Amino acid sequence: MDHLRFSGLPFERQREALLAILRADPLVRAALEVARGLELPDWWIVSGALYNTVWNALTGRVSGHGVKDVDLFYFDAADLSWEAEDAVIRRAAPLFSELPVPVEIRNQARVHLWYEGHFGRPYPPLGSSCEGIDRFACTTHAVGVRIDGDGALGLYAPFGLDEIFSFRLVPNRVLDNRATHERKAARALPLWPELTVVPW
Repeated sequence: MDHLRFSGLPFERQREALLAILRADPLVRAALEVARGLELPDWWIVSGALYNTVWNALTGRVSGHGVKDVDLFYFDAADLSWEAEDAVIRRAAPLFSELPVPVEIRNQARVHLWYEGHFGRPYPPLGSSCEGIDRFACTTHAVGVRIDGDGALGLYAPFGLDEIFSFRLVPNRVLDNRATHERKAARALPLWPELTVVPW
């Protein structure tokens, strides 16, 4: 199997390939449908459930291999309380209960309120969910997908898709995320030995 068959192709061709892979995957498809039904503002399924699914499809691995959870971003600046975010999480929990992995839901409007206490360094407030994707520790991981109002899949990939299709983990130095980049690389390599890691 030629797992690099989409590497180096034009973005539009890679976009078509990525969305086709995600549409065909039962885990991602179910997560997107449930997320759409929640009607959250500025919502996106992001990160591992997406690029891991692409790597699994291109290497002949089963759906869900290495996917530890599904990350769901939304952005609601109207209420930055923990209680409001927790209410969303509790409302969504039974709807996602059929999925084989947990779903992590985070309001990106309030990340700056807890980030420093958790990671030990400040985090400037975000203006949208997409800005949160822009700051991922690895540019390879910076991808989001959602179902738009017309039912089509919307894609946000600020650094393009070639790194995903080239099986290459590239650091994003917009923030000091070296530890996160290295931790994610160490977890991914045993699962997808086809990967190449660009050091921080």
